[in-house]
Amino acid sequence: MLIFALKPGHDGAIAVIRDRKLLYSLESEKDSFGRYTAVNANTIMSIAEHVDELPDIVALGGWREQGTMRHRAIGAGYGGLDTLIERPMRFFGKEVRYFSSSHERSHIMMALGMAPRSDHPLQTVLVWEGDTGDFYLVDQDCKIVKHVPVLTEPGGRFSFLFGLADPTFPDEGALPRLNDAGKLMALAAFGDPSDADADIVAAVDRLLKADSVYPAPKKDFRDSVLHNAGVESKVTKTAAALLTQRIFNLFADAAREHLPAGTPLRISGGCGLNCDWNAAWEEVDHFSSVFVPPCTNDSGSAIGTAIDALHSMTGDAHIDWNVYSGLDFVHDIQPDATRWHQVPLDHQALAHTIGQGNVVAWVQGRWEIGPRALGNRSLLAEPFRHETKDLLNTIKQREDYRPIAPVCRMEDLGTVFDKTFEDPYMLYFRRVQPSASLHAVTHVDGSARVQTVTAGSNDRLHTLLSAFAIEHGVGVLCNTSLNFNGHGFINRMSDLVKYCETRGVRHMVVGDQWFRATSH
Repeated sequence: MLIFALKPGHDGAIAVIRDRKLLYSLESEKDSFGRYTAVNANTIMSIAEHVDELPDIVALGGWREQGTMRHRAIGAGYGGLDTLIERPMRFFGKEVRYFSSSHERSHIMMALGMAPRSDHPLQTVLVWEGDTGDFYLVDQDCKIVKHVPVLTEPGGRFSFLFGLADPTFPDEGALPRLNDAGKLMALAAFGDPSDADADIVAAVDRLLKADSVYPAPKKDFRDSVLHNAGVESKVTKTAAALLTQRIFNLFADAAREHLPAGTPLRISGGCGLNCDWNAAWEEVDHFSSVFVPPCTNDSGSAIGTAIDALHSMTGDAHIDWNVYSGLDFVHDIQPDATRWHQVPLDHQALAHTIGQGNVVAWVQGRWEIGPRALGNRSLLAEPFRHETKDLLNTIKQREDYRPIAPVCRMEDLGTVFDKTFEDPYMLYFRRVQPSASLHAVTHVDGSARVQTVTAGSNDRLHTLLSAFAIEHGVGVLCNTSLNFNGHGFINRMSDLVKYCETRGVRHMVVGDQWFRATSH
C-alpha cells in the first residue's frame, strides 16, 4: 500500500509511506525556500521524481483558508475529532482512495504512529500548537475516549508576547509570527518568574485570559507594562519566564486532575519544540514515559495524515521511520577550483581544524525531517569559547541572545552534562557541568539543548566527534542549522558555495569530500 499525504497551508509538506515505512517527508521550506512555505511546485516535482509509481491512497490534511469574503475548509477542515472523508477518486488516470481528516487529527495520529508501540491499554496525546491546546486519552484502537481542552491558542499566546514587546510589531491587524516563539523561548532563560511584579503578573494574566490572539490584540494592551517594552528588556524577559511557567502549570494541573496516572504521554504541536517544557514533562510524576517526535510541529502534519489514512485502512497506526527522510544533496555545480581546494575527508585532520576555531559547513546524506539540524545539514564549530557562539550567530545573521546547541557522543554525556538519557532529536534541555567549560553552548541559565549521537544514529558525525575527543577529551561540538536566515536547510551545492563565500565559512564537507577555501 502506497500513501501520498499532503499538508496544505504553512509548513507545507508531502509525506510518502509504503507498507508502513516512511519513504519521504519533504517539507517545502527545505532546499532554501522561505520558512513555513506552503507546498509548491518544487515539492510536487521532487515527489514525482523520487517515487516510481502512483499511490493507492491520496490523503489531504484538513485546513482552513482565510479569505476576505469567507472562511473555506480545505479537505476535512482544521478542527474535529471524528470527521473523516473517504471516497474513490481518479489520480492521473489511476483509481485510488481519497482520504482527508482534520488538522487536529493529523497531530494526534502523528504522535501515536511515530511513537514506540505500547502495551498500555491507553495513551495520552497532548496537542499544543498555535490554535489547539488539548489532551486526548486514546485506546488501543486509536479511538479517543476522553477529550480534555485546557487552553486555546497556547502557541499563539506564547508568540504574541514577543510581538507585544516588539515596537516593530503593529498594534492592529497582525497575526502572531511563527518564528517569534523560538526567540521568546531563548529570552525566557534570561528571566526569573519570581521577579515578576504586579504589573507583569497582570499583563500575563490578561494575555492568558484573552479570547483570542488571532489577530493579535496588541492595541488592547497599550496600557500594559509590556507594550513596546523592547524584546530584550528586563520586563519582557521576566514576563517570558512567567508565561512559560504559567502555561506549563495549566497543562500539568489539568493532566493530574483529569487524566489517569501511568499512561505514556505523546506530545505533538509546535509547543513540543520548547525544550524547557519537554524537560518539565519528564519531571512530572504522572506519565509512564514521554515521547516527542522530531517533526512535532506542523512539519509532521503530512506524516500524521498519512498515518491516519493507514490506520483507517488497516486498523494499525504504527509506522517505521527515520529522521533522515528528506532528499539527498544536489550537486548542481562543482565549486570553483580557484576558490576551493578539494581533498578527501580526513576526520582527524578536520577535527584539528575545527579545534583551531574554524567553522565547517557539514553536509551528509538526506536532510532531516522537522526544523532541527541533526548532523546532516549543520554548521559545526568548537564548543569551548564564548566567541564561537557570537561568530555562529553572526554567520547565521540572527540575534546575539539566541543560544547555540551542542551535539555530543553518548559516551561523553556523563562527563559534561547532568543527565545521560538519549536525545537524538535535540528536544530537551539538560544542565552543563561547570567543569566542562562549554561556553559556546551553555545558555545564560546553564542549560543546553543537546543532540546525542551514537554510531548507529549518525555514524559519520559520531566518527568526527570521536576524532575531536582524541584531541580535546570530549566528543562535543557546536551544531546549528545550515541555512540562510529565514529559509529552510541548504540542499544544493550552488547555494552552499554562495552561503560559505558570503558568510566567511572556509570549510565545506559534502559526503566524503572536504572543500577548503583558498587564499584568493
